[in-house]
Amino acid sequence: MDVEAAKMIGAGLAVIALMGVGVGIGNIFSTLIASIARNPAARNEVFGIGILGFALTEAVALFALLIAFLILFT
Repeated sequence: MDVEAAKMIGAGLAVIALMGVGVGIGNIFSTLIASIARNPAARNEVFGIGILGFALTEAVALFALLIAFLILFT
């Protein structure tokens, strides 16, 4: 197998994590909207936790992209 082909396969496998990140972010915001709809008075408490969850989930996406780019360009 060619080295370039192996790099492409490795980068593609590293980017599979982005699918899970997309599902996770959708789940976080759908739960956030549902919880605010059920109890609007708890918006200030729940919103910060939702944004923290979003930031941590997005960090996983950035790490996956970083690994994919490292595999491709090194």
